[in-house]
Amino acid sequence: MGEKEGPVVEPVGERLVDEVVERLMNRADASGAALLGEGGLLTQVTRAVLERALDAEMTEHLGYEKHDPAGRGSCNSRNGTSSKTLLTDVGAVTVAVPRDRNGDFEPRLIPKNARRLAGFNERILSLNARGMSVRDIRSHLAQIYGVEVSADLISKVTDELAAWQNRPLDAVWPIIYIDALWVKIRTGSVSSKPVHLAVGVDMDGRKDVLGLWVGAEGEGATTWMAMLSELRNRGVEDVCIVCCDGLKGLPEAVTATWPRATVQTCVIHLIRASLRLSSGKDRSKLVPALRAIHSAPAEQAAELALDELAASELGERYPAVVRTWRAAWSEFAPYLAFPPATRTVVYSTNMVESINSRLRKATRNRGCFPSEQAALKVLYLAVREQIAPRAHDINHVAAHWKEALNQFSLFVEDRLSIR
Repeated sequence: MGEKEGPVVEPVGERLVDEVVERLMNRADASGAALLGEGGLLTQVTRAVLERALDAEMTEHLGYEKHDPAGRGSCNSRNGTSSKTLLTDVGAVTVAVPRDRNGDFEPRLIPKNARRLAGFNERILSLNARGMSVRDIRSHLAQIYGVEVSADLISKVTDELAAWQNRPLDAVWPIIYIDALWVKIRTGSVSSKPVHLAVGVDMDGRKDVLGLWVGAEGEGATTWMAMLSELRNRGVEDVCIVCCDGLKGLPEAVTATWPRATVQTCVIHLIRASLRLSSGKDRSKLVPALRAIHSAPAEQAAELALDELAASELGERYPAVVRTWRAAWSEFAPYLAFPPATRTVVYSTNMVESINSRLRKATRNRGCFPSEQAALKVLYLAVREQIAPRAHDINHVAAHWKEALNQFSLFVEDRLSIR
């Protein structure tokens, strides 16, 4: 017989938290106190925790406890408190900040001139990233937290875009995916403009959005050159594969920026384009024919499969499908030389499109943006919600990335030097 399992022991910390919460809730029920607002339960708890932490900081600064005789005759001592109102996640909280006689106490929890805790900034950014306008955010904060926040404050909180767009990047990227989504921007009249998105996969297999750029109506070599030159100026010295969706002018811009880079057309986009050109009743026959092309072991076998499709009844019925593959062949063919694990990673730009779908959700409620900067700001905040810097579990793009990287390193020789 197996050993009898003993009772499950609840951690002391969790039990203590539960007891404190139960005591607070009982007190609130007895007094009829609200949770938020002036005099609310959470407001009182937040004030107490902040003031206790500030007192601990003062004790560390002075080197002795409050009312401790050891402090007599010291060169510095406590000198009362000053009142300060902070914007927090539970609303406006007024705390008593301790002072010292020498005036050199610098609280770390609530720095001088700070009027809001980091959590409150995060809440504003989160609301903006979900597509709420400045007016909506002000109304929401006033209704939920009883806090009046100026439009200037919200704008300042969201002004991280410039620093993010100009941050330094790694020197070598195995793969960069490039795509575009369209947003409506008012420039005299309302027009749709593309916002170009570059997503890189680093040496550890983690994705990172490298930048966002608003282009003119239409995508050309000039737009791509400006975008890729900016990435190079931010430290990107080499890219092994640039995966995209047959964007006009991009292959030439990539070659001019990174001469050894391989431009790879998204296979999924070729398949989708082929299916759009065919009737639904023939797709059960067309899909295996296309699979024979993109899963061929080598380029010669893929060409043979394409020739067979062209000569078949399906090819005669849908010549546009064959033309689509032949037109994209120079950007599709490099895929056929990749090892199996690498093919899985570069198979499509779906990873970028999944990000795009969330970006579209953030812009859908806006109708149109008053300026390009306003559009970029909202899109950046939406990216910020999705991409956690250096978060391996959230940003990982392939289950077997190390296997793919090892195979890929043989394909690109010495270009993937770990820095």
